[in-house]
Amino acid sequence: MKDQKINWNYLVSISLVSAMGGLLFGYDWVVIGGAKPFYEPFLGITNNTFLQGWAMSCALIGCLAGAVLSGWLSDRFGRKKLLILSAGLFVAASLGTGASGSFGTFIIFRMLGGIGIGLASNLSPMYIAEITPGNVRGGFVSINQLTIVIGILAAQLVNWRIARPVPAGATTSDILTSWNGQMGWRWMFYACTVPAGLFFILMWFVPESPRWLAKDQTNHSKVLKILTKIGGPHFAGSELTSINETLRKGADKSDFSLLMQPGFRKILILGIVIAVFQQWCGINVIFNYAQEIFATAGYSVSDILFNIVITGSVNLVFTFIGMFTVDKLGRKTLMLLGSGGLAGIFAVIGSMYFFHLQGLPLLIMVVVAIACYAMSLAPVTWVILSEIFPNRMRGTAMSVATFSLWTACFVLTYTFPLLNKLLNASGTFWLYGVICVIGFWFIYKRLPETKGKSLEEIEHELTKI
Repeated sequence: MKDQKINWNYLVSISLVSAMGGLLFGYDWVVIGGAKPFYEPFLGITNNTFLQGWAMSCALIGCLAGAVLSGWLSDRFGRKKLLILSAGLFVAASLGTGASGSFGTFIIFRMLGGIGIGLASNLSPMYIAEITPGNVRGGFVSINQLTIVIGILAAQLVNWRIARPVPAGATTSDILTSWNGQMGWRWMFYACTVPAGLFFILMWFVPESPRWLAKDQTNHSKVLKILTKIGGPHFAGSELTSINETLRKGADKSDFSLLMQPGFRKILILGIVIAVFQQWCGINVIFNYAQEIFATAGYSVSDILFNIVITGSVNLVFTFIGMFTVDKLGRKTLMLLGSGGLAGIFAVIGSMYFFHLQGLPLLIMVVVAIACYAMSLAPVTWVILSEIFPNRMRGTAMSVATFSLWTACFVLTYTFPLLNKLLNASGTFWLYGVICVIGFWFIYKRLPETKGKSLEEIEHELTKI
């Protein structure tokens, strides 16, 4: 297939629309941090650490539910319908959370938004992988990670622009009666309805995944039409032939029975380990505790714009680098670079804490860690998960891997304060470094290179391993 036969305008357009699920994922995940100082007094939970933690983390329960449901539902009703559902959930959650008058209502709508995150985090990269030619798939699936990063930046910027200055020494009562405490935090959530509504509308104009449609032989004319629009008649014919060959394998078995077959089970384990490692590599601890690290470096934690410039901009720039190198250097190379790089960086950060070397050197190492992760494990993990699973049960297998990822995220977030108390900051970062070394070894031994191959070629190779 020659590059000039690809309808780039069409492919980029439908990929960007489906990747809006990633943007909403990033926005919804981060917006609550900026609203936290203002909704807590309004909801009366300022002095209740348990309820404060529940308000911040309850969306994760929705994420897990969305991840579980997404595979089963998308394999039966299609990727497009579930992405439209996720957009609707984001709209409802944004409006409902912003309009909440009680803690219970706030929690319900945050969990509803979490379901939207669980659906979008699974389906957006999977949809892009299923519509994209193999030689450019890595870069296109990475668009989803790029939109997540943009969503995070957007939430930080919206929070910063909406919030009015808080006077030094302001009490909880002062915040409660201020515009921030009454309306500001609501508009932070309301703002998400703009991209969510746009996502909901545009998804109706996006075609269904041709690889999902091909499961029903009566849809082959639709499949050919979509694939022809993407890459021309020759591309459409060869892709449909490959898809049909893989679908015929195990056609008499259910998705879960296929997953338990030895060849497919190895692929599922590979996907789960890669998903868990993306979280247990420890980088989210740096994201979650960036303000504390900046404070030790001598910078004001109230300077949100500085926080955006340092973490958000580095994250965005190096995500672009990952996007443009994943189809050139390959998935395995970038995963090895990320895991090996983070192992070394965490060894240095742990040593800095051990010898009490903080300030600017520590800040530099934090930025380097974010850069390393943003160009490797962050986008490439989603590329790998979206392409290694066989066509017939990709939705189900992807949901298992995504569920594992969100579970690992919960474990990481929950255990960090415990590890920090037990091992101190130095020991905790050294532990994450050891996990990165183990991840490096696993990737080197078990992960094959998949760049430039069709999904059917990848399936054929992996089921033989």
